[in-house]
Amino acid sequence: MIKATICLGLLISYYSVNSEIISKGLNSTYVPDWWQTSIIYQVYVRSFKDSNGDGIGDLIGLTQKTDYFKNLGVGAIWLSPIFQSPQLDFGYDISNYKEIDKSYGSLADFDRLLIEFHKAGIKVILDFVPNHTSDEHEWFIKSVKKIAPFTDFYVWKDPVIKDGERHPPNNWLSVFNSGSAWEWNEERQQYYLHQFLVKQPDLNYRCPTVVEDIKNTLSFWLGRGVDGFRFDATNYLFEREDLLDEPKSGKPDYEDTDYDSLNHIHTLDQPETYDMVRVWREYLEKYAEIKQEPFTKFIMVECYSPFDKTMMYYGTPSAPAAHFPFNFQFIGKFNHQSNAHDLRDVVVSWIRNMPEGMWPNWVLGNHDNSRIASRLDPMLVDGLHMIQLLLPGTAVTYYADELGVEDTYVRWDQTIDTAGLNVGPRRYEKFSRDPARSPFPWDDSINAGFSNGSKVWLPINPRYWRDNMMAQTKFKSHLKTYKQLARLRQSPTFVRGDLHVYAFSKWVFGFSRSYYDHPTYFVIINLGSEMETINLLNARNTLPDILKVKISSINSGYVTGNLLHSEYITMRPKTALVLTTSRINEDNY
Repeated sequence: MIKATICLGLLISYYSVNSEIISKGLNSTYVPDWWQTSIIYQVYVRSFKDSNGDGIGDLIGLTQKTDYFKNLGVGAIWLSPIFQSPQLDFGYDISNYKEIDKSYGSLADFDRLLIEFHKAGIKVILDFVPNHTSDEHEWFIKSVKKIAPFTDFYVWKDPVIKDGERHPPNNWLSVFNSGSAWEWNEERQQYYLHQFLVKQPDLNYRCPTVVEDIKNTLSFWLGRGVDGFRFDATNYLFEREDLLDEPKSGKPDYEDTDYDSLNHIHTLDQPETYDMVRVWREYLEKYAEIKQEPFTKFIMVECYSPFDKTMMYYGTPSAPAAHFPFNFQFIGKFNHQSNAHDLRDVVVSWIRNMPEGMWPNWVLGNHDNSRIASRLDPMLVDGLHMIQLLLPGTAVTYYADELGVEDTYVRWDQTIDTAGLNVGPRRYEKFSRDPARSPFPWDDSINAGFSNGSKVWLPINPRYWRDNMMAQTKFKSHLKTYKQLARLRQSPTFVRGDLHVYAFSKWVFGFSRSYYDHPTYFVIINLGSEMETINLLNARNTLPDILKVKISSINSGYVTGNLLHSEYITMRPKTALVLTTSRINEDNY
């Protein structure tokens, strides 16, 4: 990747009309790995398809939808946690890493899922939770009793005694509990650390046996045939051993017991954490080598960390860590107020700041955040997917975002997410993640085709009668646009091509992809609320006078095959286009 900045503006004079290459593309001899050219699709299993009428999505239901993923153009599915769990945090509180939770099925169901998805050419990635377990895990139960070798499996500390009273070791706060990250255990007579729920005690990675047992767990699932892992909450793995208090963050609108009231310099992104990710990468690579696996065993990590610390999870060319840390720039830095220059910075900053030789990725949403159609604008869904799927890098899609599904309003009496329940009815809407986890709307039948049961675990979006998968197969829709983009991204121009980035005006963003004698493509998105006319010849004067519409957003007023003059591209508000220099229909894409 060439580390260079570029922003070109037609309407803003201080931007040069000469563009520079942001990404020089791939060498013609380089063969991209499967995870580099794939769309990775996050399946929130609990909300995808219920096969037995209990109102909860399961592995059998998911397997029944294999063809949906194949037709969508997905290369890998990432499953939300399916391990045995009390489900207080819906699988992120694991009580047995080597069993499937009964609400989702059995190991036999999982094995059948692997067979069917692999038969369809789709990889399967598991969501692995390394930072903590459930307090119902055998490891914790034995650690409480100081039974070897589990005595130091968790972070145990003695109390601080002040004026004869017992206090937690320091001021560290829990993400979910609106209070201390320490919980007193009467039987052991010590505090244990829980950076999330009280019932999610943190593992102690300074204990060598913990490290080995986690490796053994990864080996168990690799042996069953999984293709990789998404590591949850990776940046929480280690904490400072001297237990220094964390300073106040100074952020407004947070109470002293709220997690964001502190600056977490002692509990996040510690140096040992990066070393542990490298250990996992080496372990997966060694496993693949010994077993003579034909495909790379993949690792991606979640870390809502400062930008510079996030980049460190890539590792270095000589000591790689994750294949990539999630790129949350579109979640954390892009909003309703963002203009074309902000969008340009989001794109360029990631590519420019990656360590040499590393691979970008683009994430628009996930199970912890409001959906893109609600967080930004429903009419921008197609344009954002054009960016996500046609930039160089791996695209990670959250289930049902291909339909442009919006958040589902969940009343207080319907709320089940602990992050919302713990703060009470006055503030639950700010913290609850339930609205983004509503069941997938398959059709306009009862329960949107998700379940034939009498009750589902979360409310169905009330717009399902109109906004559902089946309906979107019958007219110009977000789903059809997504499928077009998924096919197009497999063309040589998008797999290997150069990248130029432009800000045509304050509100119109664009980029182009080009590769040797293959067609050049322009992607243009009008983020604004007014119609604008763009002159692409000011960006690249070598363009032909006429460009063809390859893909258009549903609100654009254009259709595939329309011919547009390069000097006069009229864009309605919130619309997007993919234009090509080719006058031939590339049916394969």
